Amino acid sequence: MPLPRCIALAGPTAAGKTAAALAIAQRWQVEIISVDSALVYRGMDIGTAKPSAAELAQVPHHLINIRDPLQAYSAAEFVADAERLLHEITARGRLPLLVGGTMLYFKALFDGIDPMPGADPALRAAIEAEAAAAGWPAMHAQLARVDPATAARLQPMDTQRIQRALEVWRASGQPMSSFHATKDVAATAHRISATTLISLEPADRAWLHERIALRFDQMLAGGFLDEVVTLRARGDLHPDLPSMRCVGYRQAWEALDGTLPMVELRDRGIFATRQLAKRQVTWLRSMPQRHIVACDAPDALQKVLSLVEASL
Repeated sequence: MPLPRCIALAGPTAAGKTAAALAIAQRWQVEIISVDSALVYRGMDIGTAKPSAAELAQVPHHLINIRDPLQAYSAAEFVADAERLLHEITARGRLPLLVGGTMLYFKALFDGIDPMPGADPALRAAIEAEAAAAGWPAMHAQLARVDPATAARLQPMDTQRIQRALEVWRASGQPMSSFHATKDVAATAHRISATTLISLEPADRAWLHERIALRFDQMLAGGFLDEVVTLRARGDLHPDLPSMRCVGYRQAWEALDGTLPMVELRDRGIFATRQLAKRQVTWLRSMPQRHIVACDAPDALQKVLSLVEASL
């Protein structure tokens, strides 16, 4: 089933997506659907570079602050929420504008979601207990035996994804990679026929690296560590939760634990954010339908607006 007409604005972290989205909102009647797995969490504002209260007030935003950090939020839940919102916004006579950098969410929305087993708390607890005894590299080796394709793309300490892949295997008897089989290209094209995907990608990687460093410094100056201290003080959060594994939060948690020297927090945080941006660009390159705008070009914003106008 085709998605309603919409604009999708994607790009790596610090590429200028928020500014571009607000510029679009000044020209057209839009409502923004966040495509960001970190912005869903309440109380995580500074480290996620969440739009400010003033920015959120300029235009209706959706899928921001919808989960407690203790809760998970899956790609399947995102697709269900996004599809509902696309239809509701369209019915209000406004243009849906998808904005974010969680490429798994974009891909799941564009391709349609796979019928993968849902979370199973009992299985998850059993896997965590095994990992506590044997170590995550051993669990990665176990995954390599039952699902070599998925194991090959995961690092031995990527605990969250290893756990999920083993959970899927044990729940279904099928490797996670089997649920990610190549989609019918024609069906995917039909689904996104009314979607214009604009991709903000830097021509010069050094430009993006400078912005990432500046943003991380601004976060630290803006009280990021205090934000993580407040989250830790709740007493019910731990570093293996998806929320606390978000880039920056993981490094800050380790620094506050003392397992990472505090003097290394800035460099580790910037490096992790650069790695995230690299993965985001790799995902984008797998989406041939995208319209690329060099976000480091002086006329980047005008090009984005021209693409939106042309699509309408």
